Amino acid sequence: MSRRRSVLSATVTLFLLAASTAACTIKNSDDPGAADTASTRTGGGSAELADGSKTKVALVPGGAHPYFQPWKTAGAQAKKTLGLGDVTFDETAEWDQQKQNDLLSTLAARGYNAFGIFGVSPTDINSTFADLKSQGFAVASLASCPAGGTNDADFCLSTDVELAAYKAAQAAIKAMGGKGALVHLTGNNVDANTQLRMKGVQKAVKETGGKVTLLQTITDIDKDLQTAQKAVSDLLAAKGSKIQGIVSTAYNPAVAAAEAVRESGSKAKVVAIDDDAKILSSIKNGSVTATVVQNPVGQAEIGTWALALLQTKQCTMTKPGQIIDSGSFVVTKANVADYDSARQARTAELKKQFADTYLSCR
Repeated sequence: MSRRRSVLSATVTLFLLAASTAACTIKNSDDPGAADTASTRTGGGSAELADGSKTKVALVPGGAHPYFQPWKTAGAQAKKTLGLGDVTFDETAEWDQQKQNDLLSTLAARGYNAFGIFGVSPTDINSTFADLKSQGFAVASLASCPAGGTNDADFCLSTDVELAAYKAAQAAIKAMGGKGALVHLTGNNVDANTQLRMKGVQKAVKETGGKVTLLQTITDIDKDLQTAQKAVSDLLAAKGSKIQGIVSTAYNPAVAAAEAVRESGSKAKVVAIDDDAKILSSIKNGSVTATVVQNPVGQAEIGTWALALLQTKQCTMTKPGQIIDSGSFVVTKANVADYDSARQARTAELKKQFADTYLSCR
């Protein structure tokens, strides 16, 4: 089953469950009395954190990558807003599961008791989650879910990467006029997320009924910008005249494609991922058609808040291991100036969904 289908199925199931059970409540900043009114209506508990002073949250990416930088500021803000004991952002120098496990053990020994983790190995990370939970820690899988559809963390808050890639490919195909040759640039081939992104792009291409062909899928080029730049340069040198569209579902190749197309004068339509300043400026000057942005701030903000509620035992997950889409958004020249408002709205919606559906609070 695809990630998208899993999320939709789970959402329908939980909606029906929510209709017959009490929901938690959260305060609405525009209506100080909203929490009391809702609590009276549903008879549920509150998802307003009562006391987070003993909760220490560690946000731990799989390694160094620009995508995770917003976690730092979001985590620091959450610490202040929620009154937590601490929130730290820590990462290993290399993308290595054992080194990440060692770092997590070190953080636990330093008193951290709630963990938001992007696992290095999607096939092995569940054993890490299970180990941390056996020690009494709250655990969230952030920005990536384990492979295979089973999540042993309390919840997974991540982009539905197949859906995001599908949106990106659709935008590229539209920019191509619905016909021609498309190239897909992406990340590590053995990563479960990469496989899902490939499925999303392939689905969009298939829907054209043969009018668009997937000329090539280039994997393993998201290690760093230099690797991506060489791959894109080689691609344009060898096949540039045959390419009508380029869709990138990994960060470094997206930046590299934007630069290469602008500098070479290629007519290929480029759809990128994330909101690097170079990509946004390329959308403004027309060398990049669109980008699909994700929600790293929402992952860290909502993830930290939910982890604190779980670690304090104030709330539990209605469905342990729940997989939740943190959102993806197509940005074009038409909305490049104000696209973040949609992302902020999704984050607010996520908080309400956690309170109404995903959490059971006392």
